[in-house]
Amino acid sequence: MSEITLGLMTPEDVDAVHAIEVACFTTPWSRESFLREVTENACARYVVLREDGVPVAYAGVWFVLDEGHITNIAVRPDRRGLGYGERVTRAMIQLAADSGMNWMTLEVRRSNAAAQNLYHKLGFIDVGYRKRYYENREDALIMALEQLPEGNPDNDPFLVRE
Repeated sequence: MSEITLGLMTPEDVDAVHAIEVACFTTPWSRESFLREVTENACARYVVLREDGVPVAYAGVWFVLDEGHITNIAVRPDRRGLGYGERVTRAMIQLAADSGMNWMTLEVRRSNAAAQNLYHKLGFIDVGYRKRYYENREDALIMALEQLPEGNPDNDPFLVRE
């Protein structure tokens, strides 16, 4: 049986995360973008689900004031259907709550019913559209999670304590 762990993305995870990104998206982020996210972007947090130490799913969020804006969520295609997308998304939502965020937003393709179903299951609501948002001119559905779980600031690894 595989060991499943959740944790923050590290620079060592970047190659595997980028490979997932390339496998899942028609216009993937570059490897350098992910490396900058984990080494330079103070607003970015990425949660990685590892199977026997190897990243198989990830979720990213930017913290801006009191909002967590989800940047991307992906599961390696051969590991779909195992609940990993939900697990990594729940972990990211909890990290946002632990970090003091009050709500979250995201954009999702209007054609991506599977992702929308997951987000609805987790409490996100539809709040609007971004016309021709994607490279193929497909609209994006804007979704928001207005009630995060109770946070525990002691679990925020980036919290500065004086």
